[in-house]
Amino acid sequence: MQVGLVLDAGIEEHLRVRHLQVADATRASLGLPVVEYAVTDTPLEVEKWVNPTTGQSTGRIKHPDSLLRAVENLVKRSQVDAVAVVGRFPDDEVDDLDDYRLGIGIDILAGVEAIISHLVVKEFQIPCAHAPAVSPLPLTSSLSPKSAAEEIGYTFLPCVLAGLSNAPQYLVKNPESLAKGCILASDVDSVILPVDACGGDGALAFARSKRNKPLIICVEENETVLNDTADKLGIKVVRVSNYWEAIGVVAAHKAGIDPNSLRRNKIRNIQCLSDVQANGFAVSTASSVT
Repeated sequence: MQVGLVLDAGIEEHLRVRHLQVADATRASLGLPVVEYAVTDTPLEVEKWVNPTTGQSTGRIKHPDSLLRAVENLVKRSQVDAVAVVGRFPDDEVDDLDDYRLGIGIDILAGVEAIISHLVVKEFQIPCAHAPAVSPLPLTSSLSPKSAAEEIGYTFLPCVLAGLSNAPQYLVKNPESLAKGCILASDVDSVILPVDACGGDGALAFARSKRNKPLIICVEENETVLNDTADKLGIKVVRVSNYWEAIGVVAAHKAGIDPNSLRRNKIRNIQCLSDVQANGFAVSTASSVT
């Protein structure tokens, strides 16, 4: 596995140095195979906003062609198996991040980050993840522990590089790839989702699978700004209160146990689908005239 790094040409020199220092640190301390970096030939000009209708974070990059050229150079020259992208994001007003820093708001960077990584994956069929380049935020004492890790350094890059260094590769489904023991969608046994986030392409594909349909588990405690519930989409799921309960359902399902058997009054009497009753006589619903 070899990981390449793409840096946005719009990143200021001091921020670029920090990101390169992080990459070197992961190579020296974690032994990660980050082999080379490239700088885009044009600033990507990342834009982000919150959809006023759905409340989701989203955005765009004005120069996606520049990103694709940089990735292509790494793929051809260094034969990288995965790519980390660092785009220069607009610095936010601190007030806009208050809820997120308190652990109760949306990640306003995540929507366009997903757009960037999906663009690379679709074009090159290799794993890609994004880390934003932003100026450090002012120190605050009222910070959620869930947000603390994102505040202690200049970059978000170490976890991205660590994840990509072990990322599975995309393979075309054919007899040769099956012989290599690759993982298929049919190998997925359970899927865990927030209770109102069932409308993604992956979730819908699993829910509508005709064969080897996985158990879909929805966690009520994890609410999002979405409204894509299983009931609304007509998806059969198991609803649980929290992730602790979800882990128990996964364990039961993996052991071949119906999770409903572990809950009070969730197993009903077995039903008969034939027209033959237990006494052996057939039941006729037709009326006769004599």
